[in-house]
Amino acid sequence: MKNIQRTLVLGCSLLALAGCGADEIVSPGTGGDIIINNPAPTPTPTPTPTPTQSLVTPAAGCPTIATAGGLVDAGTISGPTGTYRVCQLPARFTSTDTLPRIPGLVYQINGRVDVGTDRGFASTGTTVTLTVEPGVIFFAQQDSFLVVNRGNAIQSNGTADRPIIWTSRDNIIGLSNDNSQQQWGGVVLLGRAPISDCSNGVFNTVAAPTNNPTCEGRLEGAATATPFGGTNAADSSGSFRFNQIRFSGFELAPNNELQSLTTGGAGSGTTIENLLSFNSSDDGVEFFGGGFNARNFAIIGASDDSIDVDTGAIVNVDTMIAVQRSTTGDRLIELDSPNVADRTPSNNIPQTRFQLNNFTFVTRDASPQVVQARGGAALGLTNGVINAGTNQCFQIDEPATLAALIGVDSVVGDCPAVDPIRGGAGVTNADAAAAINAGTNNNFAFMITLTNNVVNGTGEAGRTAFNANTRSTFFPTRTFIGAIQNAAALTSIFGNWTCNSATQNFSSATGACTSLPVFS
Repeated sequence: MKNIQRTLVLGCSLLALAGCGADEIVSPGTGGDIIINNPAPTPTPTPTPTPTQSLVTPAAGCPTIATAGGLVDAGTISGPTGTYRVCQLPARFTSTDTLPRIPGLVYQINGRVDVGTDRGFASTGTTVTLTVEPGVIFFAQQDSFLVVNRGNAIQSNGTADRPIIWTSRDNIIGLSNDNSQQQWGGVVLLGRAPISDCSNGVFNTVAAPTNNPTCEGRLEGAATATPFGGTNAADSSGSFRFNQIRFSGFELAPNNELQSLTTGGAGSGTTIENLLSFNSSDDGVEFFGGGFNARNFAIIGASDDSIDVDTGAIVNVDTMIAVQRSTTGDRLIELDSPNVADRTPSNNIPQTRFQLNNFTFVTRDASPQVVQARGGAALGLTNGVINAGTNQCFQIDEPATLAALIGVDSVVGDCPAVDPIRGGAGVTNADAAAAINAGTNNNFAFMITLTNNVVNGTGEAGRTAFNANTRSTFFPTRTFIGAIQNAAALTSIFGNWTCNSATQNFSSATGACTSLPVFS
């Protein structure tokens, strides 16, 4: 793309007038003149090799923002793509601010960075909005993460050829590889939409809908109490479009890791589109309560679940690729409704409800089930392809979950011949299989013909699609199953805003996930 230069290793092929060594430099010549009786030449000095220039040079300084204290100039950081000015974010944004893209500048998340302060369960309006320009690069290390607090918002909107990149220090300096993970925390969006699991352990239920009238949750692992949830289903935490989140998932507390992207009580006014999660050490994305529509997810190399939907979240996702690394990864979907500590299903409100349309899953061997639903959560899957390997395709736990099943239609998978669909916690294998097989146009003994991991082959192309628009008007009516109809669609949908790795090659012009793009 004209706006993006690939990450380059400068070598002899890139220098217009110089080769790799002094003896390869070509002199300009004499212009064709003939000199007779030329005097004895003086010794020709050994030419000085043309120096190799860094692709990036540091910006002169940090921009000015409205938040008191501003950005801190933390010097420079160097890596394979050049040297960057480091502008450290304040610990808390207290004013509405914009972070511009400046060539040769990266923003550092140092420790916990907050956008605004929590404005409470019943607050209205938005106090602080952080706007991030296309092409901005953030980096962090270890226990660093960014939280958009309840009643505040982020506008982190990249473009198809200038995504916003959230990554680790090791990635900047060239130490990350295709299996690196857990190098920083992640991004957290909190809001005031309803949730089902309250921090005091008291659930709201159909029988007692006001049992806990201020039901709010707490961000897992945070040293400071960080609440989310409220009564405004339409609440907005902002807009998050064309973002890459790489190498995330640092453990904030024992058994409490952040995902690439975590939402808590984010309402339907929140926009999440075109999101790449690369090598999260926990889930790729996890949604706690709230409810919104999202599209175009690429979850690559997550070490736990690719997508986890929990505590009353009501989410529709259209078009998703999830590819596990060969050595790590749990389920592709984990769906739950009551608190994990309370394994007795209940009629908690809101009920977790997750629908996914046009998806392609590629699992590693020896992971658990591809999809697990439990706790009375409602699951709807349409137009999907599951490359299951040796793994069971579905596990449905508890009769309440079976009763809540929305439907599985036009989904194919190369599932094991024995018990490809399992039940648990009071659901038999036969009951689970009967419920899922009640859908239309499914085939769980399918011969996968995908190319480049995720692009439909002749087998997938021959399947009949389900009209998912009848399930949710958010879903378009399409004529194909899977996330990617053909090779051209991989470029047009996931193209340049993703990055390439040994796990999944998108042929993205932003280059490798282990390096940085250099935007013109």
